[in-house]
Amino acid sequence: MLERIRKENDIKALQPEELQKLAEEIREFLIEKISKSGGHLASNLGVVELTMAMHLVFDLPKDKIIWDVGHQSYTHKLLTGRKEGFDELRKYGGMSGFPKRKESACDAFDTGHSSTSISAGLGYVQARDLRGEDYSVISVIGDGSLTGGMAYEALNNASSLDTNFIIVLNDNHMSISENVGGMSKYLAGLRTADFYTGLKKGVTAALHKVPVVGDSMIQKMRKTKSSIKQLVVPGMFFEDMGITYLGPIPGHNIPVLCRALREARRMDEPVLLHVITEKGKGYEPAEKHPDKFHGIGPFQIETGEPETAKKKDSYTDVFGKVLCDEARNRPEIVAITAAMADGTGLSRFRNLYPKRFFDVGIAEAHGVTFAAGLAAGGVHPVFAVYSSFLQRAYDQMIHDVALQNLPVVLAVDRAGLVGSDGETHQGIFDLSYLSSIPNMTVMSPKNKWELADMLRFALSYQGPIALRYPRGEAYDGYQDFRAPVAYGKSEMVYQESEIAIVSVGHMFEAAAEVRDRLKSRGYRCTLVNARFVKPIDQSMLEELCRDHRLIATIEENVQTGGFGEHVIEYVGGKCRDVQVLSLALPDDYVEHGSIQALREETGIDVGTMTQKIINAYQKR
Repeated sequence: MLERIRKENDIKALQPEELQKLAEEIREFLIEKISKSGGHLASNLGVVELTMAMHLVFDLPKDKIIWDVGHQSYTHKLLTGRKEGFDELRKYGGMSGFPKRKESACDAFDTGHSSTSISAGLGYVQARDLRGEDYSVISVIGDGSLTGGMAYEALNNASSLDTNFIIVLNDNHMSISENVGGMSKYLAGLRTADFYTGLKKGVTAALHKVPVVGDSMIQKMRKTKSSIKQLVVPGMFFEDMGITYLGPIPGHNIPVLCRALREARRMDEPVLLHVITEKGKGYEPAEKHPDKFHGIGPFQIETGEPETAKKKDSYTDVFGKVLCDEARNRPEIVAITAAMADGTGLSRFRNLYPKRFFDVGIAEAHGVTFAAGLAAGGVHPVFAVYSSFLQRAYDQMIHDVALQNLPVVLAVDRAGLVGSDGETHQGIFDLSYLSSIPNMTVMSPKNKWELADMLRFALSYQGPIALRYPRGEAYDGYQDFRAPVAYGKSEMVYQESEIAIVSVGHMFEAAAEVRDRLKSRGYRCTLVNARFVKPIDQSMLEELCRDHRLIATIEENVQTGGFGEHVIEYVGGKCRDVQVLSLALPDDYVEHGSIQALREETGIDVGTMTQKIINAYQKR
């Protein structure tokens, strides 16, 4: 069946009895391909039939399907003629693991972060009506994304519509980890409200039999907000907001899904279709451990085990272990996650100190202000969050944490290039946005030993402080270079003259190799570990200015607002005869690919940086 899908809408040529076979083939295809390339598996296996039903009912690219987060769009890509692209999925220059408008006209909106699809869909609806156009807009949002406040802002706005807008709630009980909070409990209640579904069908069937007035009574009940849903399920949340609610319906039954979608399309109002799916469906290891198969590297299909055994601790592992050690004798330490306990290394803390662990759901802005409240209340909160997702809480960091100078530790994981997830997930802006905030202190360790020391320092610091570290295996070199962490002070690793390299955080390994290459070519070269991005070590810079002609800064952050730009500003005002060369990422979005490929493309690989330093020194 899959061979017959060459472009969008080809699925409509299949016979009804062939659709289940296509669903099986899609699952087999996804398991095989992702076992080799890595990617998001469990979420995609869970929406195969839902995606097929939407493609059967709607016409692409005329109709607009907007995927919240977007990591579950693999079946959508298959059904729009991108089957061959899976051989290069998430590789540099290959197909993205997320919707991309530049990749296909069938991708209506670029996504990667949570809780955005209803807002984007509402914008499409209003644009459609303003322009007098005729197409359907379908926003697909997971129940995990409904823990994000932006989704409710959009629902509130959508409730005033008097035109068609379809919201598909993909309810699989999961975000990455198991969902938390009131909305999760509410939806769980709806899932088990079989009595409601049965009664609704019974009442409708009975009214159909009433001569003359039966059908009109049914239509009136559907149109009024005081419908049978309110009578049977008091306080129906979505209906009370003004959103017509349909469901819950089984998310792996294609005929039922198609009927529900067609019914939703006929309504001149906003409609929420509540679909129950199983994350990881069709592959037993992913069904049993959907969190493990949310985002996974290459694995063995037979067992579900990773292809390569884990060798060394990651920075995330080190963070989680040290935090638990420190919390043992310090009851004031608490930990916060935004639905990412496993990803941020807090699962061990959760198990050891459950009363001091808080999962706020996919709600980073709330998480930061919640941390501020905890700090104001006398405890010492640590909010562990991915760099890309912390962007969503910029105002809260300024207004609620830093303005009050509260002791909140921001453990900024996945900083710098993260690789295959691409533009929406690269953590390449944090040095810029964090260092722009008054009262904020920003640190970044050169190796795993320094991460441990910096975390202990951060837990004793009485003000806002961000500790920035990357994804992946923790560098364990230069263990003997371990001077105590002192506020605002960098670390002199090698002291010579002429050329000075000042490295930020995990770029130290590359910086040390650059120095080795320069030394092998006869250059005298100092190596400094910056440690603190804010405040910068002004005394160290002034010392370097005395006997160096060139200072090269190395960081995995965009140029604008980064460490190098701050060094240029300071040195330019103090020692005009010293040149500063900032080696950083370009002011641009960096697509998906391996870390090495991306560093080479952006000019911060060892070879390119070495040559840039030599060129600048010779010109000087």
